[in-house]
Amino acid sequence: MEKTLLILKPSAIQRGLIGEVTLRMERKGLRLSGMKMMMLNDEILDIHYSHLKEKACFPDVKNSMKRSPVIVQCWEGVDATNVVRKMTGKTNGRDAEPGTIRGDFSVSIQENIVHTSDCREAAEIELKRFFRDEELFDYKLTTHNVLYAPDEL
Repeated sequence: MEKTLLILKPSAIQRGLIGEVTLRMERKGLRLSGMKMMMLNDEILDIHYSHLKEKACFPDVKNSMKRSPVIVQCWEGVDATNVVRKMTGKTNGRDAEPGTIRGDFSVSIQENIVHTSDCREAAEIELKRFFRDEELFDYKLTTHNVLYAPDEL
């Protein structure tokens, strides 16, 4: 099973969307294998958003992510990174399709509720950034046999 990262950003925390986002992932059939609340600091944000470092928006992104704690989650399933990305919607909430997390709850490109890994390789790196091995759990969902066909596993 593939693992991927989802961060509930301060915009989700402040708006009380923790349960809504988590519920959507669970209802889709993904398995939550790790979750914790934490405050992000400059050190981790400089690494996590290094691709934005030269952009004018970088200080605003960092300040936004330090506004309140975030919740980091590890979700697991077949093609989990792609599934979570589709459920999340386009980065700019104004462009995200209704029915996606951003399409339903965001009107901003920055205050867009969640961060998700954009590919399997990024997910592996990002999960190591936010979780120690002992913070991720492997267990069977009792619904596993009705979520996937045998040839999908």
